[in-house]
Amino acid sequence: MNLPLNSTLLTGLIYLNAAVFFGLAGATQETPPNIVLIISDDQCWTDFGFMGHAEIQTPHLDRLASESALFTRGYVPTALCRPSLMTIITGRYAHQHRTSGNDPSPALAKKNSPEYQNLRARLIAHIDEYPTLPGLLGERGYVSHQSGKWWEGSYVRGGFTDGMTQGFPEPGGRHGDKGLEIGRKGMQPILQFVDQAVSHQKPFFIWYAPFLPHSPHNPPERLLKKYSKSGRSMQLAKYYAMCEWFDETCGQLLDHLRSKDLTDNTLVVFVTDNGWIQRTPETEVPENWRTSFAPRSKQSPNEGGVRTPIILSWPGKIPAGRRDELVSSIDLMPTLLAIAGADVPGDLPGVNLWPVVQAQGKPIQRETLFGEGFAHDIADLENPEASLLYRWCIQGQWKLLLTYDGVTVRYAPVHLREEKRPQLFDLLQDPHEKHNLAARHPGVVARLAALIEDWWPVKDRQVLTSF
Repeated sequence: MNLPLNSTLLTGLIYLNAAVFFGLAGATQETPPNIVLIISDDQCWTDFGFMGHAEIQTPHLDRLASESALFTRGYVPTALCRPSLMTIITGRYAHQHRTSGNDPSPALAKKNSPEYQNLRARLIAHIDEYPTLPGLLGERGYVSHQSGKWWEGSYVRGGFTDGMTQGFPEPGGRHGDKGLEIGRKGMQPILQFVDQAVSHQKPFFIWYAPFLPHSPHNPPERLLKKYSKSGRSMQLAKYYAMCEWFDETCGQLLDHLRSKDLTDNTLVVFVTDNGWIQRTPETEVPENWRTSFAPRSKQSPNEGGVRTPIILSWPGKIPAGRRDELVSSIDLMPTLLAIAGADVPGDLPGVNLWPVVQAQGKPIQRETLFGEGFAHDIADLENPEASLLYRWCIQGQWKLLLTYDGVTVRYAPVHLREEKRPQLFDLLQDPHEKHNLAARHPGVVARLAALIEDWWPVKDRQVLTSF
């Protein structure tokens, strides 16, 4: 088991190793760019100024998007935070890294018992089996900082040299502990890390995954007043204000990079971990629905759960422009490693976007984008199929969604599978998936279903296929 090391000692060792590496590489080797990864937590793909929202103001991210390659049809493969973040950090789908949900099922052992704590430890140990993004960047000489949402134990366990999360089994270590203070209580830990990396002349990687706009929705009063108005529910006003609060923190980070003259050699990446549609008193929900998000958003394979804008910004190296190709968070690890000149594992399923974004007009070598959905609670830590609820793919205008009989345990209303037939949507004509066209296009359903099965053959779960 990997144990957290003293941050100062570990950072010093990394700096020493980096100095040796670059010394051996020679003075002619180009310095790799700094990399800043911004991950929004629970935010719908529509809820940004640059995505056309009429009310929510996100001026800092709007400016970033205007200077960047903006992929408006970005996705995460899984609409739940822990598996989604594990996909970003390992570059693998949830059925590959096997962290398919947030927690081990309480059906496996009584919560808070020694047996359940052992299950949590076994789940965290999945990250030890794969190279991680900060770990591979470290081999290239990078120092790295973790802040915000982080489920996989100490930041050290993820390959970071510095960070905020102590991690399980420390008290409060389920999904971030002190890391969750970033943004909500200021940006100082990240800003100090940037200053330290600059003073040592080292390339750096930042994982900024704040607990924003995630609930609790308790925005500053000045922002809440801005969005409160007659006819708008307080729940919605609070959520809108949280989105702008998140944007403000991004502005603080980006402004600090500018103040240090780092912008020209810093790649900034933006993605959300999963979607969110705010529930209001008018929202129709199933019986016993206790969550504050609306159906067809978080934990759902619908667009409200898995779609996200993806931004890649590097002035002078990545031309700015809106792009409509299909991209996924599964693509980030191979892309960032390639840009950094680091080793890219040969078995990563994502697409390296670096050759594509260097010049507008070059097509992405992908025809089909895939995703999957699982229950919140993991029924079998080694067999993701046990909790499988959905598989889906997108090709061109079409999205096919297949439903499976995986075990849900808790959160049954969230995991309702009332529509058991295959669901086929024309996303270009129907981006909010209101019309199931599967019965009209059986050939498209059969073709895309075959692609899904080729992508990840499933043996233990039954697909619900009757029309």
